[in-house]
Amino acid sequence: MDNQILAHTKYNCTYHIVFIPKYRRKVMYGKIGKEVGEILSTVCKIAGVKLIKGGVCPNHVHLYVSIPPKMSISEVMSKLKGKSALMIFDRHPEYRDKYGRHFWARGYYAETIGQVNEETIKKYIEEQEECSRIEG
Repeated sequence: MDNQILAHTKYNCTYHIVFIPKYRRKVMYGKIGKEVGEILSTVCKIAGVKLIKGGVCPNHVHLYVSIPPKMSISEVMSKLKGKSALMIFDRHPEYRDKYGRHFWARGYYAETIGQVNEETIKKYIEEQEECSRIEG
C-alpha cells in the first residue's frame, strides 16, 4: 500500500477489520452477500475510507481498508455498520422485522497492518471460502 496524502500529512494507516451479523447468523449468502458488499463499498466511499480489499462470508465480513489519521477506527466502524444496516434494511425490510432492527453485532476486530504484511492479508481474504468479493 502506498502512502496516502492529506493537505499536510502523508500516511499509511491500513487495518484488517472483521465484524459479524447479530448472533453470527449465516444471512449473507448469494445475492444478499453481493448486495452487502456493494453497500459496504459505497459507505466506505461516503465515509472517506479507501477499501483496498474485502470479502463478505455467510457469517462475517473481512475488510482491508486505509483510514485517514484524522479519523478513529471506532468512528469509522460506527459509520460503516450504522449506515450499511440502514441501507440493508431499506433494500430488505424483512430483515428489520426479523432481526429487531439490529443487523450487525456490537463488536468488531481491528488489526493494524504491520506485524503481517499486505500480501498476507490480501491472500487470507482471497482464500476465505464462500465469500463474495468486495471491490473498492
